[in-house]
Amino acid sequence: MTGLPLIFAFVIAIIVMIVAISKFRIHPFLAILGVSVIFGLIGGIPLVKHGKVLGIADVVSAGFAGTFTSIGIVIIMGALIGTILEKTGAALKMADCVVRLVGKNNTSLAVLIMGWIVSIPVFCDSGFVILNPIRKALVRRTHCSAVATAVAMSMGLYISHCFIPPTPGPIAAANTIYEGMGMEPNLILIIGLGTASSILPMIAAYFYANYIGSKVKSKEEQAERADPAETQQTYEDLIKSYGQLPSAFMSFAPIVVPIILMGLSSAMAMSGNRTDIITFLGTPIIAISVGVLLGILVLMQSSIQDKMKAFYQITDDTLKVVGPILFITAAGGVLGKVIASTSMVAFIKANSSTLASLGIFFPFLLSAILKTAQGSSTVAITTTAGIMAPLMGTLGLGTPMLAAITVIAIGAGAMTVSHANDSYFWVVTNFGDMEVQDGYRAQTMGTLVTGIAAMINVYILYLILG
Repeated sequence: MTGLPLIFAFVIAIIVMIVAISKFRIHPFLAILGVSVIFGLIGGIPLVKHGKVLGIADVVSAGFAGTFTSIGIVIIMGALIGTILEKTGAALKMADCVVRLVGKNNTSLAVLIMGWIVSIPVFCDSGFVILNPIRKALVRRTHCSAVATAVAMSMGLYISHCFIPPTPGPIAAANTIYEGMGMEPNLILIIGLGTASSILPMIAAYFYANYIGSKVKSKEEQAERADPAETQQTYEDLIKSYGQLPSAFMSFAPIVVPIILMGLSSAMAMSGNRTDIITFLGTPIIAISVGVLLGILVLMQSSIQDKMKAFYQITDDTLKVVGPILFITAAGGVLGKVIASTSMVAFIKANSSTLASLGIFFPFLLSAILKTAQGSSTVAITTTAGIMAPLMGTLGLGTPMLAAITVIAIGAGAMTVSHANDSYFWVVTNFGDMEVQDGYRAQTMGTLVTGIAAMINVYILYLILG
């Protein structure tokens, strides 16, 4: 099956998957894998490998392994940092510092801005895992909505991830489009435009996060609401239970140091002055491992008795919690790989000329279609940039300023929308402690609202600067 019937089959497959998970309570791992295999066979993937064409089993294996390769260890090590910070009271110390800075009533705004800043050098998946301990501690400290803070932080991370270099997607798009026009990419201009284009989506994300937080509750909040007789531990009692809390410096170090290492590596790569040691330390797996070592140092300085036994138990508990998240996230990677192995993306690319009359909205829509179809924002950005490069003059976008605006428009499309074939959807849904159907209401609809607001912002800049 190819062409429009295949796209229709894709829509049906997503609906079937959602119904299987939410209505029939089939585990997401099995539902996603089952839908992926069936859709792959419908899409023409052969049963067994023929020459260079992979069989369905090979595609499933590649998608599963690819997700573990890209973010598997990052999720495990990041979750381990989070558990250490939670058990030692360091997360509460960080939350206290943030509350003093922004106030108890501005928690969603605080994590939104925090996410936006962190994701400039760090991938949004890694950023969410790294920042999640602070978010959870803030929820306990201020009694704000867990879902509102999860969505706000997710959107803040996502906006800068799609808009602002040195994140790889915008850099790759800039290089492709400017080189296609015979020009040197102006990354400083793109950083400036990406920052300016973040205003409306940040505002939209803030209000949507607070709205959805009043409608959707996390699993923990649902449990508390179901059993109101169970009294919640007061913040003061919670503090006392930890004994002496770590210092603010040591509390933040396991999170801030990895971010600095990744930021330095990205900045040096962008400037062309890479060194082996900084590149090594800035690799997400290594940077977060440094964070784990700093977390162990925090544990050694805590008042916990029998620290080695405690560290073993913390590691064991973390692996038990992270296991299901990893497997569901990997299943989402399988769906993305299956879709990419069919002719659907090629059909969209081949028929892109029908959208070309839309001007600056064309790169947005094309990127949004590709993002929704195959899941990866980076793939959507780079693929759209490759299609746009030879069309810039034809679409009247052939100036350096309009080329930069085009890169940002592509980024706006690449955040529209995140659903089951996107690993980030599963990171936010699981670490945000949400049911899958609630993840669609919170994360998927949140990325739709934020993406549309982003494109409106881009269009305003296009009218002013174009």
